[in-house]
Amino acid sequence: MTIEVRILGPADTQVLEHLNADVFDYAVQPKLSIEFLTDPRHHLAVAMDGNVVVGIASAVDYVHPDKSVELWINEVGVAEEYQRQGIGRRLLQALFKLGGELGCKEAWVLTEHHNISAQKLYAAVNGEPAPVVMYSFKLSNNQ
Repeated sequence: MTIEVRILGPADTQVLEHLNADVFDYAVQPKLSIEFLTDPRHHLAVAMDGNVVVGIASAVDYVHPDKSVELWINEVGVAEEYQRQGIGRRLLQALFKLGGELGCKEAWVLTEHHNISAQKLYAAVNGEPAPVVMYSFKLSNNQ
């Protein structure tokens, strides 16, 4: 089995038509795929077994008036039967390389305390845990 890891670009929306069911949390919507892949600050690394996407890692590079450009790793997903084979690590390394090329000085990611697999992955790519408290907010008119 040869797994190819690459960063998708605006012309690659058709790649997301062939997915292992475990890769994304929800069904991929073509309109959102186009929007994501045509936004120059959004990045999607994919792991492919033939023409089937078996892993993804998404990121956003962002700027702030008082900080260097940073790379926020939004999500990493690898189909269950492909886990523990180094695919998540390769996906992250592809995003780190891209982030460096974009001038990012740091990359970061959040995960839940109970997500031991994610914590092991992030430690495997030399991530350092940071004490954080995260709050989430529902942004709807029904509050």
